[in-house]
Amino acid sequence: MLTAADISNRIFLSDNIKVLRSIKEETIDLIYCDILYGTGKDFDAFQDIKSEKTEVLNHYEPRISEMKRVLKKEGQIYLQMDWRIVHWIRTIMDDVFGYKNFRNEIIWQYNSAPRARKSFSKRHDTILRYSKSKHFYFNDSVVREPYKSLPSKGSSIGKYYNELGKVIGDVWTDIQMLPQKDQKERVGYPTQKPIELLERIILSSSKPGDLIADFYCGSGTTCIVSKLHQRHYLGVDKSTKAYLTTQKRLMNT
Repeated sequence: MLTAADISNRIFLSDNIKVLRSIKEETIDLIYCDILYGTGKDFDAFQDIKSEKTEVLNHYEPRISEMKRVLKKEGQIYLQMDWRIVHWIRTIMDDVFGYKNFRNEIIWQYNSAPRARKSFSKRHDTILRYSKSKHFYFNDSVVREPYKSLPSKGSSIGKYYNELGKVIGDVWTDIQMLPQKDQKERVGYPTQKPIELLERIILSSSKPGDLIADFYCGSGTTCIVSKLHQRHYLGVDKSTKAYLTTQKRLMNT
């Protein structure tokens, strides 16, 4: 079985289930995956699965079970998706990790060109956060925002306020999608997520030296952020374009 030393700071061009099954249990500190959304589309870089219940369950149930197995007892997992399959993924996560280990349903709201005419525009992703047990790491100091006004410390209200500010809520509206013409960060991968989004997740839920894994690594943003902030990374994707894009970004980081 592969140990942390075997997989640290490595990118695998492979079906993620094969890599997951080869990793020793309780090896990884944090998992983040921008998973397949169930659009059924061919993105050139990869073929998405269809949003059919049987296909979604057959794909994700064994993979999420393996993700739990390889997580350390104090580990956490963040899975990102949209409205197409979130209801099925939530039931799988409850069954595998346990309802009591649910931590957050994060709504990442972003701006995009309005296209809907007969419904409200769908402009958010859902990020499900679970822990493996009741013991897990969370650095609240990096996810605080200042109060508009801070009551005096001597008042009955003021003693309940942290002068560092309040922990942000579970609806994130301050991080936008990468603009199509963003020449600084965009690398030409169709589902690339912004560095700022991954920084919020990784800095709040891991420590320097931890091993962060992304089993749908795509453009490699998880690996880039981990490297920038002194974490070890593991990236897995069966797309050749994803593998080459991630390798190139890591070399240039």
